[in-house]
Amino acid sequence: MRIPDWLASWRDYDFELFTLGAATFTVSSLLKVTVFLVALFWIAGAMRSWLIRRALTHTHLDEGTRQAFGSMLRYLVLIVGFVLILQNAGVNLTALSVVAGALGVGVGFGLQNVFSNFVSGVIIMVERPIKVGDRVEMGTIEGTVRDIGARRTMIVTHDNIAILVPNQKFITDQVTNLVYAAAPIRLRIPVHVTLASDPHVVEQALLDAALAHPQVLKEPGPEVLRPTLAAASMSFELCVWHDAHGPVRRHLTSELNRLIDERVRAAGVQYAA
Repeated sequence: MRIPDWLASWRDYDFELFTLGAATFTVSSLLKVTVFLVALFWIAGAMRSWLIRRALTHTHLDEGTRQAFGSMLRYLVLIVGFVLILQNAGVNLTALSVVAGALGVGVGFGLQNVFSNFVSGVIIMVERPIKVGDRVEMGTIEGTVRDIGARRTMIVTHDNIAILVPNQKFITDQVTNLVYAAAPIRLRIPVHVTLASDPHVVEQALLDAALAHPQVLKEPGPEVLRPTLAAASMSFELCVWHDAHGPVRRHLTSELNRLIDERVRAAGVQYAA
């Protein structure tokens, strides 16, 4: 088949698909827009990677800040590029805004969470209550922030499980950032013993257990509190300061429980039922 014949047969398939305002989209124009959109997403991703891995690597900015700037650059490129592609296709943006407003009435409730998570992501990038590398606690979730995206944040737990948390949760829910302030953390371990136990013996056993662990700070030192009174038992709370984080903090708790059990049993103290 000669080239003119091929072009003639292609024109038979290049029919009108739909109109958007004053712009008419045919098969060829829609393919062209699709190619431009694919190229736009590739360029936006490449520019984000270039900014994070090359342009900002020699600055004083940490990884989380570099990722935030990279994400904002990507969104900016996508928005500007999308507008230019529509204008090149002959789409009247004023008419498009009217259509978008009409559609927004129908799908607004469905997109409410998506928009809320996106706005929350922008707030996180600007205010930076958390950043990549922080160790955080959210309810039953505890782990390290690995990535902050437009709609979700990835947290990797101490069991190496990746959890995707909607960004809105970091704005509306209580979040404990264990490294927000570079200061020691206090650990509380409750102990309940029988009423027949000597409270001075129990307190000394708990202090001995705390001082026997090398990760327990000597200043501020450990202390034993009596937080509650009960009719059937005596309650104690061992409070220690430490600078262990992540899995090390869980190991510290486990080792302190073992030391407490050894000291309490050696002192002849019985646990409450």
